[in-house]
Amino acid sequence: MQSAKPHVSRPYFFVGIGGSGMMPLAMILAARGARVAGSDRALDQARLPAKFEALRALGIDLFAQDGSGVTSPEQIVVASAAIEATVADIVAAEAVGAQRLSRAQLLAELFNASTLPIGVAGTSGKSTVTGMIGWILHACHRDPTVMNGAVMKNFVAPQAPFASALVGAGDAFVSEVDESDGSIALYRPKIAVLNNVSLDHKSLDELRMLFGDFARAAETVILNIGDAETAALAASLATPPITFAVEGTAELVAKNLVPEPFAISFDLVADGVRHPVRLAVPGRHNVSNALAAIGAARAAGVPLAEAIEAIEGFVGLKRRFELVGEAGGVSVIDDFGHNPDKIAATLDTLHAFPGRLLVLFQPHGYGPLKVMRHELAAMFRETLAAEDLLVLPDPVYQGGTVTRAVTSADLVADIGGRARHIPDRAEAAAALVADARAGDRIVVMGARDDTLSQLAADMLTQIAARPTAG
Repeated sequence: MQSAKPHVSRPYFFVGIGGSGMMPLAMILAARGARVAGSDRALDQARLPAKFEALRALGIDLFAQDGSGVTSPEQIVVASAAIEATVADIVAAEAVGAQRLSRAQLLAELFNASTLPIGVAGTSGKSTVTGMIGWILHACHRDPTVMNGAVMKNFVAPQAPFASALVGAGDAFVSEVDESDGSIALYRPKIAVLNNVSLDHKSLDELRMLFGDFARAAETVILNIGDAETAALAASLATPPITFAVEGTAELVAKNLVPEPFAISFDLVADGVRHPVRLAVPGRHNVSNALAAIGAARAAGVPLAEAIEAIEGFVGLKRRFELVGEAGGVSVIDDFGHNPDKIAATLDTLHAFPGRLLVLFQPHGYGPLKVMRHELAAMFRETLAAEDLLVLPDPVYQGGTVTRAVTSADLVADIGGRARHIPDRAEAAAALVADARAGDRIVVMGARDDTLSQLAADMLTQIAARPTAG
């Protein structure tokens, strides 16, 4: 693929424009005055209509994914790594000689061209830390541009129902950066945040190299030395990083954690001074995320007291430990957890309070399931309580060629007695609804599938409609 500096006078066509990494990028370009159009398989299948209506409201033209939208060599055709060469829009781009860019190439060019690029990396917590930094900078009147893979609830409004992007006139461009396809190597941050390093899409050896190169490319690095892999990386950096840790020894330390069901308080110790903090999002992992965000904001010039005041107003992201509602004494939670660390963090947060967990986990693809099979099984065996129930439908599949060497049934066999494989997702959800009683928490988990949110909402509706819920 060719690479060129983004130019708003050229029209852009996004193949898979509804994707979590594509939609905010298209929104940023449109807000900056570019002509943007796109296609999406979900649009053709009449899934997620509200998302596409929101894109149309921004002046973005939408086409069927049949090649009809790609007609000119002037167009820059943008596609994610998941889009195969046989997709009609890609075939049309080749036929007309349109320039091709990957999503990561385009994002990296926008990011690297900004005055203050702030990149957030790590296996877990990227979207939340990106949202936290964006909110702090926004609340402190720095007018940032933010590129996120999740909807930031602080920025949701009637005219912005899918606020995964924020476009500002300030110096900062805050973005999560992805290691799953190796594209993290394209980014040149001035401020780099590294949350953690653990198994997800690539081997640990590959991740160590990718995250290490990312950190060494930055002027200032914010590192979680409470994470063993990240702490080891810190020792290899020529420039001392800004460090943070939960209940450890670092420049920013969280102590005296007091969890609540959907919030958490702690003392932030910096420069020998204690500052009380209360987050409106729960869990020890979010305390770590908050330290990362505060460290990045300080590096960007925000005074500590202002950063703390701002982060207390951060209300979270869609699908990140999001309480959908409660009916009949049963709470339903929608969560993005899909790798061992993310899932364990959510389950541990919930286990701090009474109540059985009924978990529906949809693996986010056959490939990732094959990579993480043994680590997922070990995590579930260790993390699930005796009374909990785990149900796995088949992995998400949205078309294309894929090897199904490892299935949900294989993972259930590895986990053992507390897990069930129910191939059809609707039937899996119905089984949990039928079993739920007052005091239970239902958790819907998985990635790469926005319809999981609707599934969680439907489960809540079904529980509310039962003659006796509990």
